[in-house]
Amino acid sequence: MATARTQDAAALGETRTLTFYHTHTRESLTVTFRRNGQFDSGALQQLNWFLRDWRVEKPAQMDPRLFDVLWEVYRESGSSQPINIISAYRSPETNGALRRRSSGVAEHSQHMLGKAMDIRLPDVDTARLRAIAMKKQYGGVGYYASSAFVHVDTGNVRAWPRMTQQQLVQLFPDGKTLHLPSNGKPLPGYELAKAEILSRNASLATQASAGSGPSIGNLFASLFGRKDAAPAPQAETPAQSPSTMVASADPESVQEIVAAIPLPPQRPQEIKLAAIAPAAASDALAKIAAAAAPSIAPEIEPILGYDAAAAAKSLFDPRTAFLDLGFTSGTRNEPSVTHFSGPAVKPLPIFGGTQAEAQLQTDGVRRPAS
Repeated sequence: MATARTQDAAALGETRTLTFYHTHTRESLTVTFRRNGQFDSGALQQLNWFLRDWRVEKPAQMDPRLFDVLWEVYRESGSSQPINIISAYRSPETNGALRRRSSGVAEHSQHMLGKAMDIRLPDVDTARLRAIAMKKQYGGVGYYASSAFVHVDTGNVRAWPRMTQQQLVQLFPDGKTLHLPSNGKPLPGYELAKAEILSRNASLATQASAGSGPSIGNLFASLFGRKDAAPAPQAETPAQSPSTMVASADPESVQEIVAAIPLPPQRPQEIKLAAIAPAAASDALAKIAAAAAPSIAPEIEPILGYDAAAAAKSLFDPRTAFLDLGFTSGTRNEPSVTHFSGPAVKPLPIFGGTQAEAQLQTDGVRRPAS
């Protein structure tokens, strides 16, 4: 049915319909993007969403001229299969990530501007698809034989890798082409082709401008190779129309989409008894619960009056060893509890007597052994 619609569109000329299949999202879409010679704004909105950057779910305003190019290429190819989309719009972050992984991704890619698509026709040889796109001379054409797809954009007319001089002559026998061969020498009809193609593409750009497409100024800028790094303005996400059939995505694409979603900040880790085994932890808690409450040390009974024995005993009591009881001996040079500069042995306090007797005691008068 989709193929019949496309053939009818070819017969009418001004009503154009395309059928797409996205190889990453597994979505399919059949849409009439031109009606009575005018771009259908609702259809363009559907295409903007269908050709979104599926990695980050961001759409952009696609260049309507691109759909005209694909329609003409598809009609000439004679394909009966939907156009397989390998890549369409790329957001700056996606393009940067792909560029870090592959040297074949341009820094100012036309994909970022909504002006490029990588396509494949399952029933058309990739080399033939490349030749058809190059003959249209609407923009750039990239040939990726190993991956079996062709890059098509509405930028300046160019092709990569370049054909040889002989191959280009076979494709353009009259020599009227803007494509350059691998030796860099243009064919004889280069200047004539330049005038004709500029006029033709300017007319197409005028029609695209009426359908909210790029302006003529942007067309001339792209033809003369000006690079515009700014991405195309992003459109709001439209609701899917009944004509859009969405199949279930494959697990690989779902994982890539989920990985691109930013994660919320991680909450603080809960405190866990990681160093204690469960059995050991329960035993320790049981011991703590069964232990008796610590007793409070009784206060020191005050010493009433002057008791020499109690004073001497208090010097070696651990409860009062570091307390200052407020008494001193006769002079500052005499050993005492609070001011001690003698040997590392605590002497007994001197209660009464002269300083000479104290000196004899501190000098350690020896008694004969008994």
